[in-house]
Amino acid sequence: MAVLVLAGLGRCADLEQVTGGGVGMPVSSSSLAPPPPPPVSDPAAPPGPEPGAPEPIPFEPAPPEAAPSGDPLVASARMALPQLEIKGRAPKTGYDRALFGQAWSDDVSVEFGRNGCDTRNDILRRDLQDITVRPGTRDCVVLTGVLYGPYTGERIEFVRGQDTSSAVQIDHVVALSDAWQKGAQQLTLEQRRDFANDPLNLLAVAGHANQSKGDGDAATWLPPRREFRCPMIARQILVKERYGLWVTHAEHEAMERVLAGCP
Repeated sequence: MAVLVLAGLGRCADLEQVTGGGVGMPVSSSSLAPPPPPPVSDPAAPPGPEPGAPEPIPFEPAPPEAAPSGDPLVASARMALPQLEIKGRAPKTGYDRALFGQAWSDDVSVEFGRNGCDTRNDILRRDLQDITVRPGTRDCVVLTGVLYGPYTGERIEFVRGQDTSSAVQIDHVVALSDAWQKGAQQLTLEQRRDFANDPLNLLAVAGHANQSKGDGDAATWLPPRREFRCPMIARQILVKERYGLWVTHAEHEAMERVLAGCP
């Protein structure tokens, strides 16, 4: 009974020291009764919510940032199209192929220029697969190869020869006469020569597709193979931006429509 009385007195003394009520002698900690042990809980069971606490929101990790997709040429073309001037087509008066320099000249300042090989063979080597070359030409002259035509998707066996070479032709993505009517008249001869031999403006294609396209622009001709419309229109835009050429209103609208459907 005496121990219980002393413990009670010790608790009162502690309470008075904390609250400031009354003055008492400090009590030894050895005289305090130990606090009851906390309840033992099952470590495997998750703690329950406190009464009245809001329901916890389940954690969902942030979705990963989408990786960039699509042709980088298309992304560049989207930025370049608004910068192109929109004007009417100028007369074709005075147009001549010679105004763009010697066909497939190596004497140019663009990629592949002055590498010892003409532009036509440069593009054949770039675009064809499984090529063979003529010995003694420093791997320049392409004799055979396989083209998967970008405009049509067809597989074409290229064989160099008077009657067979035309199965694969090199297309100016922006035709020379189209360029002449949309600003190339103001270019220097050197600039027009670069334009005519710029690899960005050149593609090896099926001969019949090249003939079908002619000097058409985006408003008048698109590749039958829909998957290649975005890359082709992107090239046209970037070529016109590079050489300061303009587009007609109908051409600009056609380019916008194609780009709107590109990835």
